[in-house]
Amino acid sequence: MEGNLLIIEDDTGISDMIADYMKKEGYRSAVVHEGSSALEAFRADRYDLVLLDLMLPGLSGMDVLQQLRGVSRVPILIVSAKDNEVEKALGLRFGADDYIAKPFSLIELSARIQASIRRATQYSIPEEQAVIQPTQPELLTAGDLVVDPDNFSVRKRGEDIRLTAKEFQILKLMLQHPSRVYTKAMLYEQVWNEEYYNDDNAINVHMRRLREKIEDDPSNPRYIVTLWGIGYRLGER
Repeated sequence: MEGNLLIIEDDTGISDMIADYMKKEGYRSAVVHEGSSALEAFRADRYDLVLLDLMLPGLSGMDVLQQLRGVSRVPILIVSAKDNEVEKALGLRFGADDYIAKPFSLIELSARIQASIRRATQYSIPEEQAVIQPTQPELLTAGDLVVDPDNFSVRKRGEDIRLTAKEFQILKLMLQHPSRVYTKAMLYEQVWNEEYYNDDNAINVHMRRLREKIEDDPSNPRYIVTLWGIGYRLGER
């Protein structure tokens, strides 16, 4: 698999190790060691995925995350020694796509990178296809929500809603099957494309963030409702 990675990591030993391993996997890598340089590097090239350490000198990793997410939907994978639920939730809340804690296996890291890039490219339109105008886009609707699967866009009462790749996949999946009830295991296996190991954190955070974006009252959702002890289903149709 080919791709261009931006590795933002202040530990040169770790960053060089990742870059060397990913080179063997067919990836190019740019390595920076602090936050402001990371933003400059991101503006200077096109990247398929960003690996971001939270603990950086100067501009923090969380600040970098927010600024990158403000201008791009590129997949962002947090790599950090801060392995606790607060940091995971905070990182995902601000738009990270995945999280892996130090110390980590390079094999697992490579698999997560490949999965994140694969998921992101599933929802991008190749330039050669962009000139082909479909007669009528196939839209998915629920209440005031209008989802265009081809253009990766969501609108609510005419206003654009910016979703991360996983948030979009969750919403799209549920709108495509409005009568189906999804357990957390089903959602994880279909959206993350990985086997479910009873780690609810990623699903809980993404679902909460999705509801904050699409619901009028996230604490009383009407688009995606919870069936306690079972899972989720589409509410508004």
